[in-house]
Amino acid sequence: MAKEYSGSPKLHQLESKRQRLTWVLAVSGLCVLFYVLGAWQNSTSTLANRSEAYTKGCNVGSPAAGNTHSSDLPSSLASSSSTTSLDFMAHHQVGINNTDSGTQKFPACDMSYSEYTPCQDPKRARKFDRNMLIFRERHCPTKDEQLLCLIPAPPKYKNPFKWPQSRDYAWYDNIPHRELSIEKAVQNWIQVEGDRFRFPGGGTMFPRGADAYIDDINELIPLTSGAIRTAIDTGCGVASWGAYLLKRDILAMSFAPRDTHEAQVQFALERGVPAMIGVMASQRMPYPARAFDMAHCSRCLIPWHEHDGLFLIEVDRVLRPGGYWILSGPPIRWKKYWRGWERTQEDLKQEQDAIEVVAKNLCWNKVIEKDDLAIWQKPINHIVCVKSRRLHKTPHICKSDDADAAWYKKVETCITPLPEVSSSDEFAGGALEKWPDRAFAVPPRIRSGSIPGITAEKFRENNEIWKDRIAHYKKIISPLAQGRYRNILDMNAYLGGFAAVLMKYPVWVMNVVPANSNQDTLGAIYERGFIGTYQDWCEAFSTYPRTYDLIHADGVFSIYQDRCNITYMLLEMDRILRPEGTVIFRDTVEVLVKIQTITDGMRWKSQIMDHESGPFNPEKILVAVKSYWTGDAALKQL
Repeated sequence: MAKEYSGSPKLHQLESKRQRLTWVLAVSGLCVLFYVLGAWQNSTSTLANRSEAYTKGCNVGSPAAGNTHSSDLPSSLASSSSTTSLDFMAHHQVGINNTDSGTQKFPACDMSYSEYTPCQDPKRARKFDRNMLIFRERHCPTKDEQLLCLIPAPPKYKNPFKWPQSRDYAWYDNIPHRELSIEKAVQNWIQVEGDRFRFPGGGTMFPRGADAYIDDINELIPLTSGAIRTAIDTGCGVASWGAYLLKRDILAMSFAPRDTHEAQVQFALERGVPAMIGVMASQRMPYPARAFDMAHCSRCLIPWHEHDGLFLIEVDRVLRPGGYWILSGPPIRWKKYWRGWERTQEDLKQEQDAIEVVAKNLCWNKVIEKDDLAIWQKPINHIVCVKSRRLHKTPHICKSDDADAAWYKKVETCITPLPEVSSSDEFAGGALEKWPDRAFAVPPRIRSGSIPGITAEKFRENNEIWKDRIAHYKKIISPLAQGRYRNILDMNAYLGGFAAVLMKYPVWVMNVVPANSNQDTLGAIYERGFIGTYQDWCEAFSTYPRTYDLIHADGVFSIYQDRCNITYMLLEMDRILRPEGTVIFRDTVEVLVKIQTITDGMRWKSQIMDHESGPFNPEKILVAVKSYWTGDAALKQL
């Protein structure tokens, strides 16, 4: 065989083949390496930014405006522009109650609707019976009467004063009514000072001010021990009693009828004090049984002794065992005031005697009557009361009754029974912890198992969930920790965990339990020391326009999407939300996309964001802010 030299052609061919093979392997290796690196980088970026940031915007002049950058967002969301917002519009065009495509733009209503309260409209009320004030109860518009427009703010509307300054001041242009400052000038309810109202804290029966009046009550019953936390003020005026109780850690539900005195509930809410439009009439108040530690009437002019004591029977229903009822004004201390009240001594004496009889028949104990105050106490259980029915035949104890049922439920002239106890010194339904321990203690209704499906463990888990959620909310709506919000509405409160975690902020929460909810949890919320009401969100809420700074809607639209038109629900939220107020929706993507489509036509700016647990949770969060705009006074129909 011939010897091959280095210059042989075969050696060159072999080397060339080796180089090509090396090159192919190197390129293949690089391709595999870059593929792996690309896949890894894509997966990490997907976790950090599941979707590109597309913000659905809505300018005042162009409600259907396109994508909005962080600089276009309202101040409450601008600081959170780093939070990923999500765009599902191309993938989730699922209709709810509406087959129309595109964004519907909603016009402003006429200025005559600026203070419109749909279910307590004075014009509609005239059609109903005046007996027992039935005409002042809720009478909601029919579907044909519902408005498809946005309720305008007064032309010079300003953001309310921050709490606690708002307790004493409100802008005149926000509620331009001087009537109370004239009608109640002597009683010092409200005064006009330049461009603002001032609330001196006066009242008809507390000329020295609400603070001194409350101190007088504190000398008779313990207001500062933590045993009394929730209160109800019937016929509240401008709610100065409730306003000054707040610094004593007592939360009062103040309510009064629409237009008994012009805009009194509206004034209360403008001050940052809990209040609702309501009246004691033929229907139960929208609160559960055993809700309040204390009830109060200061010249509220409710005829307690009439209609077989019907109204006092309703107070008994909502008072917790051992709770107090406080009465000042007619007929208390009639010997001193009868001339000023323009009543005869005989008439006033008969009224007080009749009240005393009703209270005794309810098994209440009169604690004291001193100066202008009379105080009764409800028994802690009904052991003695049941035995006393042999002597006091009326009112009898209700036989079969859902004590908590209070949504369009007629008041009955029978005593709401208390839960059974084994001894005379036991609190019916269970004793409550003192405030503030009460807020996180397991409520007696949950301990006893009276709310199906809710255990003490679930209650504790819910509290932990809301700690995480509120921490997340603070990141996406920074004003939460800056005092920007005062009046907050939770449309689906469940166990009140949202309100409980917000205790450390200068806010109060109206906890709403939907009237058609499978689990009636409102009683447990009250046992925690918070306040709330029942509500069917297919109807309007019992409040004036522009009375809430922040609305929280957790799963509400999934509940109601098949029951009523969600467009009207959103218009109602717009009515009661203040300009530049915020709404937090928690729901499925399909529902939130539909909500955003509608709110784009309502002058709201909004973002859909990931759940606090991350992008893989099917529940998302929609944060929306109502734009600032006002009505034109020239359009007001006089």
